[in-house]
This record gives sequence, structure tokens and C-alpha cells, in this order.
Amino acid sequence: MKRFISYFLVVMLIPAMVLTGCKDDSTPEPKGDFKTLSTYLVDKGLDLPVLLDGWIIDPTLTTATPPGIVDPTDYSIPGWTVFDIRSEGSFNDGHIKGAINVALTDVVTKANALNNPEAKILVVCYTGQTAGRAVMALRLSGFPNAKVSKFGFSAWSNNPEFDSWSSATENGNIAVGSPNWVTTAAPAVPVNAFPSWTSTSTDGSVILASKVDEMLGKSGWGIDGSAVLGATSDFGIYNFWTNDDYVAFGHFSGAFQYKPISLANDVVSALSPTGKNIVYCYTGQTSSFIAAWLQVLGYDVQSVKYGVNSLSYTALSDASKPHWHFPYHEYEYVTVN
Repeated sequence: MKRFISYFLVVMLIPAMVLTGCKDDSTPEPKGDFKTLSTYLVDKGLDLPVLLDGWIIDPTLTTATPPGIVDPTDYSIPGWTVFDIRSEGSFNDGHIKGAINVALTDVVTKANALNNPEAKILVVCYTGQTAGRAVMALRLSGFPNAKVSKFGFSAWSNNPEFDSWSSATENGNIAVGSPNWVTTAAPAVPVNAFPSWTSTSTDGSVILASKVDEMLGKSGWGIDGSAVLGATSDFGIYNFWTNDDYVAFGHFSGAFQYKPISLANDVVSALSPTGKNIVYCYTGQTSSFIAAWLQVLGYDVQSVKYGVNSLSYTALSDASKPHWHFPYHEYEYVTVN
């Protein structure tokens, strides 16, 4: 009888042990999410208003007033590392003396190889827009002194072969007279849920590095202003101007006046977490920088290429708002034979 009782107890304990083991195994592993990353960004001083401080520079001469960064004797940029992220062919045709040809996806790796987080890094592209993505990646990766070269290599010389801007402004008044370009007051900014994504890591620095790599590899981050103008209801549209300029120069119908953008007080929640968002500015340079940051957070965002320079150029130029003109600078450059 005792043997039977012992056997019975053993039989009863086995299922209990199995159930207990299964319960422990089913405990979900902690995962990182939007909140994990956004908290990390704020704690590390990587909220958008901080990153926007001094992110772009007009490469003027050191003899200018105030002094710039370009040596007038050989048109090099002493004390700076210059990353030229254009194609190898374009780089070989002409580039800043001392510049390094770097692929967009490699900018963080190349910067890390400098072993100097305080390095001054100037990023040059064709127009100053793709460089915004590179500089955002660099600033988020611990290089606070990275800057965009204003208007890209288009602004460097008086050689029209390098001018990627003028073709965008020649027909840059397509918004004038359009029913989808209005001067109405700004609608109230919405409040939405945050993007829903998870990471296998709960370490903010690991999540950020992964998201930066993902952002650098994205294509289709720019959109033509004409495509937005023809289908404004398809997007959530955000204008990064002051309210005065938003009204005075016009805006896409339904666009929100959205400046500043910040994680503070959850202002960033104005964007749709699942829909298509559009950010635009005067030239597309600032909006490309902002769109990159928002993509890192998990939003589907595009920047309007060339900004309102491609939509209402004359109004901007007449008012001396940021606008393109050629030639911008008339510097010498070097080639690779």
C-alpha cells in the first residue's frame, strides 16, 4: 500500500512540474519599442530641436565677413573631413580638394574610423538634400559637429554641369493658381498613437544604431511636389515654417503648420503612425533632415524634393526667403583623371 501511495504521488507531481516549467518558458522576453527609443533620444540630447542646431553651413571663404571655412588660395576646407556622397563618376568629374567619396550607407562606418567624435565633418551631395540624411545619421551616431554643405555641390562652382538645382526651379511656380495651394489658416494639429514596432533589444543605443542603418538604406524618401499637389488628401502633410510664412506664401490644402517638432510633450504624435506623411520646407534640405529623424522613430515620411522652390519659387525669391540661384559660389574644384 505504501508503495502504491508513493507511486501515486510521483505520478501526480510530474504533470505539476511540467506545467510549472511551461509557465516559466512562456514568460515573454522584454522588447524595445517606440517609447524605449524616444526616451533614450531625449535622455541623450537627441531630440530634433537639439539636432537642428547648426546642422547646415554655407561654405563661404575664410576671408569673408564673418569668416567662413573655405581657403581662398586652394579652395580646400582646412580642419574638416569632407564626405562627398555623390556617385563615383560625379566625384571624379569634380569635387572639393581633399574630399573623400563615401557611399551614403557607409557614412557612419567612415566616421567611426576617424576615432574622433568631435571631428568636423562636412557632407556634400548634389543639392544638400541627401546630405541631410547622412548628417542626421552622423549626429544620431555621436558626431555632433557633422554638417550639410548648403545646396550641395551645385553651389560650389559656376560650372553648369554640376548644377542639379536650376532644373527644379525653372518650372517652380506650378502651385500658383492651383486649388490645392491655399492661404487658409492652419487646421488644429491632430494627436495620434505612436508607431507600433518592437525590437529584440531593450538597449536604446542598440535600437538607435539599428534604426539609423535602416533609415540610411531606405529609398523613395523624396517625393515631387507635383505629386503631392495633385493628391493632397492622400497624405498627412506637415509644413515646417512659422505660421506667418505658412499663411503668406501659401501651403498644400490641408497641411498642418508644424514647427517646432519635438518629442517633448509628445508633439511628434501629430503624425500618422500608419499612413503616409509628408514634410516640406523652403528648399527640401531641412525637411530631408527632419524626415530622416522621423523615419528612425518608425514613421512613414517623405520629404518634398526642392521644397517650395519647386512649387512657388518666385514668391520665395522676391521675398528673399531661402531660394536657389546660379551661380551660388564660384570656387575651383579638382578632378580624377
